[in-house]
Amino acid sequence: MGLGGRCVAAGGAQVHLAHPLGVKMFELRRVKNGVRDAGDLADLLRMGRLPEAWIAPPPTRELRELVRHRAKLVALRSGCKCEVHTVLAKLGVQVPMSDLFAGRGQELLAHVDAPAPYVARIQALQRLIEVLDVEADLFARLAKGRLVAEPGYRSVQTIPGIGPILAAVLVAEIGDVHRFPGPKQLTCWAGLTPKHRESDTHARRGRITKQGSRLTRWAAVESVERVGPHTGVGPLREPVAARRGRNIAAVATARRQLEHVYYALRDGHVRALHQAVA
Repeated sequence: MGLGGRCVAAGGAQVHLAHPLGVKMFELRRVKNGVRDAGDLADLLRMGRLPEAWIAPPPTRELRELVRHRAKLVALRSGCKCEVHTVLAKLGVQVPMSDLFAGRGQELLAHVDAPAPYVARIQALQRLIEVLDVEADLFARLAKGRLVAEPGYRSVQTIPGIGPILAAVLVAEIGDVHRFPGPKQLTCWAGLTPKHRESDTHARRGRITKQGSRLTRWAAVESVERVGPHTGVGPLREPVAARRGRNIAAVATARRQLEHVYYALRDGHVRALHQAVA
């Protein structure tokens, strides 16, 4: 039967959650109803071909609530900051500093010479940003409190480029890393592997699939943005950037970084990083 865009099949007392992408062809049938869906799901389960999705346990789902809500708060805060820049652009005010919301940037906002409606809008956005700062920090602390005794959370932070925030996102979104046979399966689940189309002797590889967790992809890419050339993934980025461009290099480096995350969560350490340092 359908459930929230996904399908559920029961085998005895065990519940199996079918992955929606794996049963997408059900939508193309001429006759589609609950009876046909249930019969087809039962046949796939009986033959061992049911494409199953992982059912996260309650602690993982609760942690994801904290991490994902913080991400939404940060996105709202970024939107407010963009609106402040938009108002200043309307007024023709130049912003020479890199961070408008700290130090000299705050002084600039406090002394904007503009009509009252524009000043009122800037002040309202500043108040919203302050509230969102407090809420985002609160949810970051709540997530950290749940993860402080988690060994995987500590081991992931030993990877260059990954701090407490990104580590919390990766641990929450990945969940039980042992459900993946290897690092390639994790990068595939995260949507960081390219599409592969093959027919007879012709094969074509396209853009990355982006079919997994959006937050996991963001955390992996964000973690390699400022890593140095002497880190575990640093030597990969520059050669790829010279051949294919910086965007493709960032994705390739993030894919390698996620492989390191896999071993950190599974083994508690990343042997490849120690070899690179040596």
